[in-house]
Amino acid sequence: MSRFSQPDPELGHRLSRRGMLGVAAGATAAALLGAAAPANAATGTTTAAGNATPTTASGAKGRGRPVLPPGRLGIQLYSLRDKVSTLGFGPVFAELERYGYDEVEFAGYTQGSAGPITLAQLKRLARNHGLNPIGSHVGYYSNDPNAYTFAQNLTKVLDDAQALGLKHIGTASGPFRYGSTVDAWKRAAEDFNTYGAAARARGMKFYQHNHSEEFSFATDNPKVRLYDILLKETDPDLVHLEMDIYWAYVGQFRFSKRPDGTPAPFEPLNYVLRQPDRYPLFHVKDGESDPSNPYGYNMTDVGDGDIDYQRFISAVTRLRGHRLSHHWQAEHDNPAESLTFARRSSAHLHSLREKC
Repeated sequence: MSRFSQPDPELGHRLSRRGMLGVAAGATAAALLGAAAPANAATGTTTAAGNATPTTASGAKGRGRPVLPPGRLGIQLYSLRDKVSTLGFGPVFAELERYGYDEVEFAGYTQGSAGPITLAQLKRLARNHGLNPIGSHVGYYSNDPNAYTFAQNLTKVLDDAQALGLKHIGTASGPFRYGSTVDAWKRAAEDFNTYGAAARARGMKFYQHNHSEEFSFATDNPKVRLYDILLKETDPDLVHLEMDIYWAYVGQFRFSKRPDGTPAPFEPLNYVLRQPDRYPLFHVKDGESDPSNPYGYNMTDVGDGDIDYQRFISAVTRLRGHRLSHHWQAEHDNPAESLTFARRSSAHLHSLREKC
């Protein structure tokens, strides 16, 4: 059975990524953005080049080597979909530049009232604000033969990614197209290998972004974790992973026991440490622990939760040869105020220092 036919609080989040973002805007929108942004939106000093250097909320930069590698902080634009749809990419990119972001990950290329934009314009706009378009989320499959998904329109998806100069092109859809059995996930892995081969032929990496359900167990063999099937059955040279760290820890909370109650503990970080080359991208999303929540966490702005990003990022970037091998994308599914989320998340991540 299709994953999308199953009720799940994560479902709306996954579906709403499709065909999401878009558009540039002019001076009027820029003025609106200035009015919408909080008065303390920019925290940090200004460099000679005029770019904001994020610091901690108190202004102290801390001591020791930064945990976050230089040039590797991005943001998933799904988090800013409200501002993009009303103001356009231009004013939003200007704010991200001020906050010290280096990269952006798309969740669609057009949307809403701010007007149309071509892929060439979008690419140029990002670069003009010092932002590297690093990846994009596209649907895996659909019952609509004309849908903008990997399964239905692979060539178009890759054409657009190339036009934007993306190095990564992926999906936030789970591999549940054929069901939740071992064989169903093997079939999905074959699909992903196909997309990965097509992407690699164009100089890109195909990737899959997890939610928590990927860490559940096969319905026909509850001793087998579905995520392990995905790793085993996909070619590591063709299929890469974007670990959403928050959802991985939700998975840990939900699926550290098998359906029969026997223990099945796992540590999300260990997946990365065992195969760091498979994880070029990460979603840095935070959550406050709440055992009364069936998902174990309440999503928060980065820095307000209980996920130890100093530990997680340091462990990955300290691997030999991997300091600059990964890209860290801040995200919040439904921030209270999206630009405030972007500013505070950047400031927090830039303030982290390795323990001396």
